[in-house]
Amino acid sequence: MADEDRTPWQGWRRTGEDAGLPAARGPGSRRSFGATWWGRAWLEALEQRAQLDPGRLSRGRSYARRGSVLELTVSPGEVEAVVQGSRVTPYQVTVRIRAFSGADWDAVLDVVSAQIGRVAALLDGELPPEVVDDVRATGLDLLPGAGEVLTNCSCPDFAVPCKHSAAVCYLVADALDDDPFALLLLRGRRKDELLTALRARRGGTAAPSTPPRPPAPAGIPAIAAFARQLSAADGPHSADSPTTPIPAPPRPLAAPGVPAAVKVLDPPRSSGVDVRDLVALATDAARRAWEAASGDAGVSLTFEQDLARRGAAALGTPELADLAHRAGIPARRLTTWATAWRHGGPGGLAVTVDAPHDVTPEALAEALTALPRAITEANRVTAGKLQLRLGKDNLWYRFDNQFSDWTLTRPPAADPRTLL
Repeated sequence: MADEDRTPWQGWRRTGEDAGLPAARGPGSRRSFGATWWGRAWLEALEQRAQLDPGRLSRGRSYARRGSVLELTVSPGEVEAVVQGSRVTPYQVTVRIRAFSGADWDAVLDVVSAQIGRVAALLDGELPPEVVDDVRATGLDLLPGAGEVLTNCSCPDFAVPCKHSAAVCYLVADALDDDPFALLLLRGRRKDELLTALRARRGGTAAPSTPPRPPAPAGIPAIAAFARQLSAADGPHSADSPTTPIPAPPRPLAAPGVPAAVKVLDPPRSSGVDVRDLVALATDAARRAWEAASGDAGVSLTFEQDLARRGAAALGTPELADLAHRAGIPARRLTTWATAWRHGGPGGLAVTVDAPHDVTPEALAEALTALPRAITEANRVTAGKLQLRLGKDNLWYRFDNQFSDWTLTRPPAADPRTLL
């Protein structure tokens, strides 16, 4: 269509200030709202719990479907929008719900940070229903309840809500579909604030305090030690010139560190290397060297093992989602791998990702005695949301069903009864 054939905004408006909007037509005239379960839950809360006028909500749906909401911004505790009504000047609409207090958010963060999978799901753009249920158990509700939705519109309609405010309420479902953090934002916390608080909680509970480093041994110059050893080989020495044994190699540090040079030397701009990536790789290499010096022989790892190992160090932080994105796998899958590695190392990862393998009935006898009503499949014994798997290393691993995914939750044991 040529530009001269397009109908401008005023082209279909009648003379005067009052002008009817065009009717909703085409594929969008009956479109639904709420593509995700949390978007639908928002709408159900509006229609069933928030005590809003059903008739006004119906007219609001029509306004939302024909594109009357021109702008919509979600901020802590409120939504601001511009809605085109029947008059020339659009109306200003504000929808507010109660923002949680600091004490409320402490309770919410406690239940969210209790499960690594919940943090990973949020980072992956999903809102687990268990989060809503657990928050409700603390006496709070992420979704609006009776009388919580407060609307204000610059239109002359005294109804609460008016059709313009109702249209905005429906369009909020689209914003929630795009980003589940928008629901948490409505309750008063931004995404970066939440991630910082979650990272602090998991770091404060999971990271052990680093013991003080022992002083480095004084040692002796290598040339002096070598000369004294030669002197000792030539014959006995007097008490004035005793032989000095060559000192043993120093033990590894109490904990791995970050190579100092990487912190201060940025890569050349022409290299295309991000300094953050360089620091991450150097820090990981230092950790691997520290592990090897400490007696860890697991240096040769497969791609999955190395990815799970690095993921285990990033559990509960935004870095895990970034690592998963770079590796081309979902963050939830990497969370499962990383958790398995943290609890069981290579054996735990193998029993997590490998297909079931056949074992003798005698090998499952102890597990079946502990779980008499369980169902068996190859090396797996399942009872409800609990599953025991016998690894190829002849160790038993316990898995629990979390968010429809089997997750390793404990270190392995030779006796399956100790895992119950």
